[in-house]
Amino acid sequence: MKNRDILITGLQSWEIGIGSNCKNLAIEFSKNNRVIYVNPPTDRITKIKGDKPLNTNSESIQLEQKSENLWVLTPQKTIESINKIPSTFLFNILNKRNNKIFASEIKQAIEILKFSDFIHFCDSDIFRSFYLKELLNPSLFIYYSRDNLLAVDYWKRHGKRLEPKLMAKADFVATNSLYLEELAKKHNPKSHFVGQGCDIDAYSNIEKLTIPNDLKAIPRPVIGYIGALKSIRLDINILEQIASKLPYYSLVLIGSEDKKFKDSDLHHLKNVYFLGSKPMEELPAYLKSFDVAINPQLLNEVTVGNYPRKIDEYLASGKPVVATKTIAMELFKDYVFLAENTDEWFKNIKLAIANNSEQLEKDRKEFASIHSWENNATEIYKKIEHYEIGK
Repeated sequence: MKNRDILITGLQSWEIGIGSNCKNLAIEFSKNNRVIYVNPPTDRITKIKGDKPLNTNSESIQLEQKSENLWVLTPQKTIESINKIPSTFLFNILNKRNNKIFASEIKQAIEILKFSDFIHFCDSDIFRSFYLKELLNPSLFIYYSRDNLLAVDYWKRHGKRLEPKLMAKADFVATNSLYLEELAKKHNPKSHFVGQGCDIDAYSNIEKLTIPNDLKAIPRPVIGYIGALKSIRLDINILEQIASKLPYYSLVLIGSEDKKFKDSDLHHLKNVYFLGSKPMEELPAYLKSFDVAINPQLLNEVTVGNYPRKIDEYLASGKPVVATKTIAMELFKDYVFLAENTDEWFKNIKLAIANNSEQLEKDRKEFASIHSWENNATEIYKKIEHYEIGK
């Protein structure tokens, strides 16, 4: 698909320091199309906590060009913080007002850049984008589901009511896992798994990278994890068991910790190393030092069907991988050691390291290469063309 105008709204800011599907897709879309990526507007509570002025009410917008075809719009107007409001009636009134404020700045950007016949790609922005189809009148409205948000407490009160309605009014729903496709089909039969992307090039040549200084002194073999250390997603008990039962292995954890991780016994184990968050561009160098990469997910509504993007990153580097067995992990079963209990975790970690070879590393890289952002965008383009023809 070429020479189209695409508007993207979502949950993550352009400046986010972790991997973002929406941001990566925006970059890929912009190779052949014009794209406006809209940062989330600031709500009143966030401004108060940040000691920022409550309302700029600026008539001028902040529109920054990032590349030839890509602009980032940062809303200047404050919206109300409404998620904790128990009344559905009051929430709906304030949410519609928020949507109108949000839409007013988007309309300015559309007019400045002379966007026409544009496609709106909504990355799970349930509340702020709920009325944008009516307010902006795009040629096609796509809802993108990449997480089971309704399993998270923040989204339950009003999201359980609104996300199904937002999916239903989409021209089609795009998902990054088969599990999420099945959930979406309950609300919109035009729901499709479109795959997942990965920055293959960043991880495919780690042999040429230098191991960071804070890893050089850590004893081998290294069992490593890269990603946010969130107790709602990761099994702290499994990590504690791995470190305790494999004392001659080093467990390296790279990412920011939530409170449960900070309070866990992992901090009292001598073979566990917390290295904190690292810039995205440095992560491949850290991955280079791993003898085996892991993804010890908890089994719950949040994780069971989510596509594990980090698995593609691990495989793109050629590293052996051990992960919790979930529905989404079935896609990787020929290239990843899958574990269902602690005994399988111990056994598979040892096997993954002992049985590694150049051929297996090559096979992993080839498999991961299928999951490029280019291929992911191509699948979305196919669905866009199909539904536009049908209009």
